[in-house]
Amino acid sequence: MGKLFVVVSYDVSDDRKRRKLAKFLLDYGKRVQKSVFEVVASRKSVEKMKRRARKFIDEETDSIRYYTLCGRCVVAVEHYGAGPPPEEEEDLIVV
Repeated sequence: MGKLFVVVSYDVSDDRKRRKLAKFLLDYGKRVQKSVFEVVASRKSVEKMKRRARKFIDEETDSIRYYTLCGRCVVAVEHYGAGPPPEEEEDLIVV
């Protein structure tokens, strides 16, 4: 079964909740910027992550965004400066 490549970004106003969300997301992917993670996981795992991540935000003031990239899009990502480049996965699902 293929995997999805998902970019997760968030804006959480409460410091404690923001730290907890970041720690939670480390179980699913790698941090590439302060509020941005890259996740390579099965569709089932990504859906579970999305459901569980909602408990870390106040939907009135905070947000989480998920960008699912197709295999062609992942290899087209440009990276400059500090931080790891995006992972290349052979079995990414094209969405």
